[in-house]
Amino acid sequence: MLVIPDILANTGGVTVSYFEWGQNLHGHLWTEEEVNSRLEHQITTAFHEVLRISIERRVSMRVAAYIKAISRVAKAVALRGMEG
Repeated sequence: MLVIPDILANTGGVTVSYFEWGQNLHGHLWTEEEVNSRLEHQITTAFHEVLRISIERRVSMRVAAYIKAISRVAKAVALRGMEG
């Protein structure tokens, strides 16, 4: 049985909030269909990335989601020059 981790399953609301913030920041207005399409793309991509990590590292989807999340934070920290 494949179990979708909560941090992956609950990303929809946060993602759409981010879309709204970006639209407001840049003065854009997306249609509901465009928001749904972008959301579907983001969630599908995230699911496949987590599934790939789960299979490659032979860990649960939950652990794979944490690995992906932590690696993204580490990359952002490094890009901002805030290492060590």
